[in-house]
Amino acid sequence: MPRQTVVAVIPARAGSRGVPDKNVQLVGGVPLIARAVASARAAELIDVVTVSTDGAMIAAAARDAGAEIVDRPARLADDTATSESALLHALDVLDARGIRADVLVFIQATSPFIDPADLDFAITRILTDESDVVLAAAESHAFLWRMTDAGAVAINHDASFRPRRQDREPQYVETGAFYVMRASGFRAAGFRFFGRIGIAVTDERHSLEIDTPDQLALADALAAQALTTKGHS
Repeated sequence: MPRQTVVAVIPARAGSRGVPDKNVQLVGGVPLIARAVASARAAELIDVVTVSTDGAMIAAAARDAGAEIVDRPARLADDTATSESALLHALDVLDARGIRADVLVFIQATSPFIDPADLDFAITRILTDESDVVLAAAESHAFLWRMTDAGAVAINHDASFRPRRQDREPQYVETGAFYVMRASGFRAAGFRFFGRIGIAVTDERHSLEIDTPDQLALADALAAQALTTKGHS
């Protein structure tokens, strides 16, 4: 069987409401986009790492980190544009460059602590035909509630019974860090979820997603702590 080509695409538009210039903000002294590229390049099974962007600063940082650049059209970079539209555009551009993806790895630059081993695990699930899509998710035992006009209502549990954590079946919270999928299936569906969906259970420490200044500050502190710990090991 011919070797399958695994392509990572990191969509990173210049506009950001919550954190200005978010994709080039520093976490542990490294731009977010460069951290995402580094994680993808460190994965053993990824052949090509591409950043789709409309921002010159993002493109420069991504190129310095070793990524190929796909220039993202303005129509696919406003607040209403979907990640899927950027991914499909990137696949078309790569096709024109002679790079045909068999497996697509969709990575979000806003997740600064992606473990390359998790990427390889998810990719293997696709390469071995165990799944059509694999998403990153963290295990959760949280009791969820929703607000109604009549008051709070339990969602995933019986409010009259409080089992111990170890007695509850775990559920999984989508982290948004990455999605790995069969490229042909993604093209046909036009959406990241289709067919047989699997989960790559990631460590809670790798699940932080940055959408606010406080989350950015937390990520930077965690990165600094990790560097300090590594320096003393």
